[in-house]
Amino acid sequence: MPDRVDILIVGGGLVGTSLALALDAIGRKTALVDIAPPRIATVSGDDDRNLALARASVNALSVLGVWPLLEASAGTIRRVEVSRAGEFGRVRMSAEEAGVDALGRVVPGSRLGASLERRLAACRNVQRLAPATLEKLEPIASREHHDVPHHLPGAARLPPSPQRGEGNDNSARSGIRASPTPEREEGSDNDARGRARLSPSPPWGEGWGEGVSGCSGWRACIATTDGERDIDARLVVGADGSDSFVRSAVGIGAQTHDYHQSLFVCTVSYEREVPDCAYERFTDDGPIALLPLPNQRRGLVLTVTADRHDEVAAMDDAAFLAFAQARFGWKLGRLSRPGKRFPHRIRRVLADSVTAPRAVLVGNAAQTVHPVGAQGFNLGLRDALTLADLIDGADDPGAPALLQDYARRRQPDREGVLAFSHGLVALGCLAQPMIAPFRSLAMLTLGGVPSLRHIIARRGMGFRDRPPVAALEAGP
Repeated sequence: MPDRVDILIVGGGLVGTSLALALDAIGRKTALVDIAPPRIATVSGDDDRNLALARASVNALSVLGVWPLLEASAGTIRRVEVSRAGEFGRVRMSAEEAGVDALGRVVPGSRLGASLERRLAACRNVQRLAPATLEKLEPIASREHHDVPHHLPGAARLPPSPQRGEGNDNSARSGIRASPTPEREEGSDNDARGRARLSPSPPWGEGWGEGVSGCSGWRACIATTDGERDIDARLVVGADGSDSFVRSAVGIGAQTHDYHQSLFVCTVSYEREVPDCAYERFTDDGPIALLPLPNQRRGLVLTVTADRHDEVAAMDDAAFLAFAQARFGWKLGRLSRPGKRFPHRIRRVLADSVTAPRAVLVGNAAQTVHPVGAQGFNLGLRDALTLADLIDGADDPGAPALLQDYARRRQPDREGVLAFSHGLVALGCLAQPMIAPFRSLAMLTLGGVPSLRHIIARRGMGFRDRPPVAALEAGP
């Protein structure tokens, strides 16, 4: 007989594990499939990828009990400065002007992963299968499915989500062993800012669900170190990354856009102290960012054109530092002591829908965005916590109305971040001398109008439209 759970999460990365913690807190019987063994925190953060956490994400991690395990290793962002190489104007935002103590924080990715692992080990309602791979998914006919208790005794509950207006993976470690459906190159159905015209309604039509498809859940065949096992779930969540098998298995297509850029991330030391200030600088070849960390270190995020990937990857430390220094300038003095470099090819992947019958996508499985502005994990975390908000108190976590509500709730935030990240790259890095004066004028205007800076700062902090309740627990 297969095991039965309310929710099966495929992908034990940062977003999938965060969702598991949120579901455990509201007492939902959950299984988490993770292809990788438990994470181990590194002793030093010098050889690590670093994540910029929006204020809303810090609030949410605090509610999940993760932030106290991370805070000592986190840098603080109290100021942000955005500029364009060789042009006038810059935009400066500050926590003081926004009325908060910090705009965000910066943490080593491995420390965040290990802290999530520690919290996961204490969960009573989550069954973790790791290392394990998802072999296949099959729909369950309504007559085959037997309900499972949707709240377990003695479980803590997050407060219900209020009605709110404005104010509000990375690596997914997917747990799959199958080739995803090939992605399509984006065509003319996207506007100039790269905002995909996606409907909040699923492609199955308004009447999809048990009444039409006869699907009351999914049976997952999972390969573990102890052999194969089957799990029946009333809802399957794809948190399995850009090449999501769940997305393919439930029949959702995707659009892909190649930015023809590569990203190099590492940590560096610097000479001149500018406390708690994050820098983003745009150039013809792509953006470069320096993020504040403890112990006189900075997280370096350097974008290069794809044709220079191999050249930059082959540079020794001295050549790489000289290259980064030329791109960023001397505002922080001489850069030195680079940590291990992590290269990534940059592409955008957008699912055609974020829901299917008794299935939902979160994080990079739903949308993989350009890393400029550090929006990826923050957006995925809001996906996960919005889903948990809607499931809290619901009789059926996979009900059609619930999943349609999820898609509607996530649409403004999703499309806003997609347009923001794509537009920044398209306009900020466009090597066209004729538009330089207009770009400088836009920078001067944004930098000189407090109300505009306030809007940008709040959205950068993760407070857009209707946020998940956990994101607002300590919010402004």
